[in-house]
Formats: sequence, C-alpha cells, structure tokens
Amino acid sequence: MESRPTTDVWLINGIPGAGKTTVARKLAQRFGKGAHIEGDRLHAFVVAGNVAPGGTPEEESNRQLDLCARNMCLLSRSFAEAGFVPVMDYVVASRRILGRYQEQLQGYRLHFVTLAPSIDVVLARDAQRDKHFARQFAYLDEGMRRELAGVGLWVDSSAMTVDETVEHIHERRKQTAVT
Repeated sequence: MESRPTTDVWLINGIPGAGKTTVARKLAQRFGKGAHIEGDRLHAFVVAGNVAPGGTPEEESNRQLDLCARNMCLLSRSFAEAGFVPVMDYVVASRRILGRYQEQLQGYRLHFVTLAPSIDVVLARDAQRDKHFARQFAYLDEGMRRELAGVGLWVDSSAMTVDETVEHIHERRKQTAVT
C-alpha cells in the first residue's frame, strides 16, 4: 500500500527531563502513520570521538550537534516522503539552532513545541530515570525561555500526564507552525 507524502514535520523541544522523548513518541503514535526520531539516539551513533552537548572542545561539540540536527532532518524528509509524519525530539536552545532545522526542512511545515515544566518537576522526573542529566542542563531553561519566547507552542506540562500533554498539543496544532 503506497502512501502520499506529508509536508508536516514536528520538533519537540525542552531541557533534558522535560519529557521530550516520551511525548514525541506518543504524538507520533497519534498519526495514522508516524515516525519518532530521537535526537539522543542519533547523537550516540558516534562511538569514537563523541563529544557530548556542552562538552569540550566546544567547536567539536557544536559540530556534532549540527551533524545530529542535519541527520534528523534527513530522516524526517525521508519519512515524510514515504507518507509518515516525522516527530523529532531534541534540545533546541536558541533561534539560531531552530533556524538550522528550518533551513534543512524548507518546503515542509515545521511544527515546533517546547515542553516547559517547572525545574522542580523536571528534577523529580529525572530522579526516576536510569541516567540523570536534568541538573547538569537545568541552566538551559532560563536561556531557552528568553531566546525562544513566542516561537511555536509552549506547554507547561508540570501538572499534565503524557496523554494530556499530547492532547493539549494536538488541540493547539495551529499554534505550533513556525514555517
């Protein structure tokens, strides 16, 4: 069965522990045909010479972040051409970084959602995970709020379940478009 291409691509943003991966996966499942593209998994494809986001040397860390974003966009285009709505998740800390996604996804309608629960909620969620990153990257919250205010849809999911968050996003999908 052949599918018609889609022009919609989603990008779920937030600091580590905000719920990006869980929400993105659940949102992708909501579409008749959806694909979840997890940025952290793509970044982990580099098995030798990997420099973590925010790591040193900074130039190499930024280069690898760009590489991850480019590959996420390539996968998104491929899935969209095959009729699957791609839902990416990754940390997008500035308008400049968001601009990279917009450039690479020209011709597609980019839906941008930032999950913005309180820091206390993020730290509590992070404590329930096997790997703990939230405290290390909590500083991104303030800058992200300042830099990306008014861009796409912002969701304070502090008091929401995953299903409620996805429903909230779906109901406000017109507010998510950034291209």
